[in-house]
Amino acid sequence: MSNYVSSIIETANNGLLIDVECRITNGLPAIIIVGYANKSTEEAKERLRGAFSSSNLTLPIKRITLNLAPGDIPKDGTSFDLAMATAILLASRQSLAKQLQDSIIIGELSLDGGVRPVRGIIGKLLAARSLGLKRCFIPAGNLTQAQLVPGLQLYGISRLSELYEHLTGLDLITPTTSGKATPNPKKRASHTDLRLIAGQAKGKRAIEIAAAGGHNLLLTGPPGTGKTMLGKALPGLLPPLSAEEVLEVTHLHSLAGSRFDQIIYDRPFRNPHHSASLSALIGGGNHPRPGEISLSHHGILFLDELPEFQRSAVEALRQPLEDAAINLARGKHSVTFPANFLLVATANPCPCGYFGSFRCQCPAHLILAYQRRLSGPIVDRIDLVAEADPTEHQKILAADPASETSAIVRKRVLQARRLQHRRQKQLNSRLDNTAIKRHAQMSQEAELALNHGAKRAELSGRAYIKAIKVARTIADLRASPQIELPDMLESLQFRKQE
Repeated sequence: MSNYVSSIIETANNGLLIDVECRITNGLPAIIIVGYANKSTEEAKERLRGAFSSSNLTLPIKRITLNLAPGDIPKDGTSFDLAMATAILLASRQSLAKQLQDSIIIGELSLDGGVRPVRGIIGKLLAARSLGLKRCFIPAGNLTQAQLVPGLQLYGISRLSELYEHLTGLDLITPTTSGKATPNPKKRASHTDLRLIAGQAKGKRAIEIAAAGGHNLLLTGPPGTGKTMLGKALPGLLPPLSAEEVLEVTHLHSLAGSRFDQIIYDRPFRNPHHSASLSALIGGGNHPRPGEISLSHHGILFLDELPEFQRSAVEALRQPLEDAAINLARGKHSVTFPANFLLVATANPCPCGYFGSFRCQCPAHLILAYQRRLSGPIVDRIDLVAEADPTEHQKILAADPASETSAIVRKRVLQARRLQHRRQKQLNSRLDNTAIKRHAQMSQEAELALNHGAKRAELSGRAYIKAIKVARTIADLRASPQIELPDMLESLQFRKQE
């Protein structure tokens, strides 16, 4: 019989259109899948047999050859099942192809004829849209996520029999217009309130500046002073995700997580343990998936006890911190994942944590070795370094009327962010040198203080620019049109002193 063609998008290949061809010939009954398919794709043979039987559809008792073209590109996953079933229906003339013009078909079959949701549906639909394909037959379980991608006609399929009835004209499926996703719930995830943290005025100021400008932050100090609490309070100062950010974050989490059919509305807060491997942090694998830094996209990557992480994992943060993306090159794949995250890290000053106190018994060589676990290039990429000092015991449980709540600080942060987006369309932390010259005007006194402080502290060119960015954010928190002397002096106080 003649070949018929269906198609599907394969996200691992950056939106490549895969043609699913079916050829039915005389011979011993068998289903043959060719086209560089991996094991999970090959196992579709049994899912196809079970789904056809459970749906009361005829599976030809002949030799069925399914080709996933182009054949030199690896095919991974179960999302081709529904397209292969459709190709068999077309090749055996059980349905008509006119309902499939300019369409893609995505879905995993179950043995009872149901259609299961698949991983990475947003990336597949974005690729389909870029290729000019508007009609998308997808699992009904993926409809909620799919509606985040505007400009498509979505056909939600719950069972193989539903697609068969649609293709034969017995019961047409009413398409859903995308771009009408479930609204963002008003209830936000709960975070530590700043008012619950006793003292730590400098640390609270540091996380306010970090939230306002998207600046990376390192909190240092003895154990038990509240570094972790400060880090966990920072998400409560950030604005909700925009519609475009929800789309990006949901897409990344659907590629990596087990609950890949959910929409992510809250800014990610990823807190990996210090034993996390290099691939867990940056992503990877035979078929690369995003790691913790990409799952923190548009959110926070919180690395508690940063010196305890593997040195190779910490050093791997260099490129993402600068480029807001991670490039993973493997033998068969080369993938770029976004990684525009805010790094918040904590560190003790020595192995016991009490350096500078009579309680510290660490030998000098161990203190030096511990502090050298963080290389100069990594520390140079951190915008703010704040020390958390011990709080007097009697003040820990006492009410502090001068302490602000997270809601109050968040208003200032949102106002500063609005100023930045009106002025330069991005946060201060992402300004390049050209944008800094245009948008970070400073008074003569502030410039003199910057140059004097940079010379005295022997700041690198990168650290010099970061000091200007932080000062610009401090000025934005005051709604000042230019950087003044107090802004610059405060910024220089947050540079790590060697």
